[in-house]
Amino acid sequence: MAAPHGGAPGHRSPWSGAVLLGAAVVAGAWLVRDGVHGAPPPAPAPAQAPGAGGVRAPGTTGDPMGRSRPVRISIPAIGVDAPVTGVGLDPEGHLATPPAQDRNLAGWYQDGVTPGQRGTALLAGHVDTATGPAVFHGLGALHRGDRIDVLRDDRSTARFTVDGIEVYPRTAFPDQQVFGQAPDPQLRLITCGGGYRKGDGYQANVVVYAHLAGRRAAG
Repeated sequence: MAAPHGGAPGHRSPWSGAVLLGAAVVAGAWLVRDGVHGAPPPAPAPAQAPGAGGVRAPGTTGDPMGRSRPVRISIPAIGVDAPVTGVGLDPEGHLATPPAQDRNLAGWYQDGVTPGQRGTALLAGHVDTATGPAVFHGLGALHRGDRIDVLRDDRSTARFTVDGIEVYPRTAFPDQQVFGQAPDPQLRLITCGGGYRKGDGYQANVVVYAHLAGRRAAG
């Protein structure tokens, strides 16, 4: 995704879709429609698609953790080591994007669960900005079994394992599958991908599905 300020000013949130969090519906999420397009991001191989329903069966994840906001995300397989900031809704009721001034910054939906808690935690990041590739540019290169570590404010680390990576056209985004609340601790990483049209931006979203595999205690 390109930065919202990297494209035409005055557009609505550059994300598209609906975030379903329990009974709440957050309209407006996840797809960039404008901005600057540089080197194409990697596309996930078909073999890396998630299984049926895109989620891991209950009982196969680690025990839920308490609430503590995420402060940093690490994905060793693609060289991600980035701070995390909270994002909410913009004045139009759409999910805001992480500030584009820092390419190495991920955004956590702060009105949802924190990574490691029971439910579906959401982290989003730009795929590119006006100055080049950004924090989640490499998501499409991940594989099942890769590790994602999320450092939390209580100094504990939630360790996730990737279950699959999928690309969804923005015209057919499966809101419930991606954003619906899981019965156990799960994580979704979201960025933009697919084809790019000048003036209209990326045409799809890349979604990484992961489940809590373990934890590291504070210190």
